[in-house]
Amino acid sequence: MKAINLIVILLIIQIISPTLSLANPPPAYEGRRLYVSYCQLCHGTDGKGDGALAKAMGIKPADLTTTVRSRSDTILTKIISGNGRQTITGRDRHNILSDAMPEWKDIFTAAQIKSLIAYLRFIGSAKHELMGDPKVGFELYQQYCQVCHGVEGDGDGIMTRLMGIMPMDHTNPNETNRLSNQDLAKSILEGKGRFMPAWHNILSQSDVEALISYIRLLSH
Repeated sequence: MKAINLIVILLIIQIISPTLSLANPPPAYEGRRLYVSYCQLCHGTDGKGDGALAKAMGIKPADLTTTVRSRSDTILTKIISGNGRQTITGRDRHNILSDAMPEWKDIFTAAQIKSLIAYLRFIGSAKHELMGDPKVGFELYQQYCQVCHGVEGDGDGIMTRLMGIMPMDHTNPNETNRLSNQDLAKSILEGKGRFMPAWHNILSQSDVEALISYIRLLSH
């Protein structure tokens, strides 16, 4: 009964809360959108360089799961944009990884390149796969989770002040990476502790997978 009452309270707060329009997705979330639209065809869904267009053109894009790790944000910005001499090789061209790499300086803004790099960092360091669609997860997170976990996911939602609770900080990779996707799914569906409600009667399995994918991107 207490769990049901808590869920009712959460849903009421969601209805009156204006924070959905104020939510700013994490950089990696925006970066993933750009990656899917512009990069995935060549670099592949997982960033390993095995995209459908690359195969059709007979080219070998970089495996981003390994090459990104050894390069700074400055170098990655030059590689993506095509601006500036490479400090490692001294070459003027940006495509040191592949001659087929286009220049994106006239397509992406500086902010978009930073977001794209954030997602590339996720690809290069992720310990858990994205189970569902983060876009759906973002909407569900703002609808059901932000009242406790905060609009930005850092654990400072309105309920924390009303009830004196300390939800998990989803922007902290030290907290989220130690949990498997199955662990997170169990917590969402079955609840955890005194204050984390069970959402199994409200969220579908695909909803949960989308939420977990969004949570993974929050820490990048």
